Amino acid sequence: MYQRYAVYFTPPSDHSLAAFGAGWLGWDIVAGEPVRHPRLDGLPLPVEEITATPRRYGLHGTLKAPFVLNPDFSATELVETVRGYAKQQEPVEIGLLELDSIKQFIALRPADPDPAFGALVGDIVMALDRFRAPMGPQELQRRRSANLSPRQDELLRLWGYPYVLDEFRFHVTLTGSLSDNQQAQTREVLEMALEPHLKRPFMLNELCLCGQLENGCFKLIERVPLRG
Repeated sequence: MYQRYAVYFTPPSDHSLAAFGAGWLGWDIVAGEPVRHPRLDGLPLPVEEITATPRRYGLHGTLKAPFVLNPDFSATELVETVRGYAKQQEPVEIGLLELDSIKQFIALRPADPDPAFGALVGDIVMALDRFRAPMGPQELQRRRSANLSPRQDELLRLWGYPYVLDEFRFHVTLTGSLSDNQQAQTREVLEMALEPHLKRPFMLNELCLCGQLENGCFKLIERVPLRG
């Protein structure tokens, strides 16, 4: 049913950031359907242009990057394994999120990352990796075109993604690539729009197993609580 699978952090459905993020990106990852963009003054480009690249992923922070399911396993086995894994893990604090620029795009990042959070994400990557189909030579070459460091290239070969373990930097992407002036204007608008939604720290207390639909967009399959 799904082209790829991923494990994400997404805000709880009743959290105001979830509704704002769905509208901002124009895609509701929980419902799996488009959402009308908000009207925000002061943006350098139409919001649908600013968010075109991250839209299909929905509002999320990556824990286990998208992967094609290994043909040795079924989707049911993946779901059951995620459930079993989550039963053994304790929730960890992500902390307060704040706007930041990562190269040419804008994202939310933890203000003071907890090492326990990074350690758990690293464990998730390794624990579920048997469900990832081996990367083909074309995909490997495409990934390597991103000017990876030797360490990132090693991680790519080992785990199918270069930004894991010691290279992991949690973020919730909000825009595509912007010029410096466009970033500055967009950040000013987002600072005001997001302020009511970022007042409390966030927790990683559930794993969000998501799947990629035929239209390329991701949809939540199941929220799996951490019960350790």
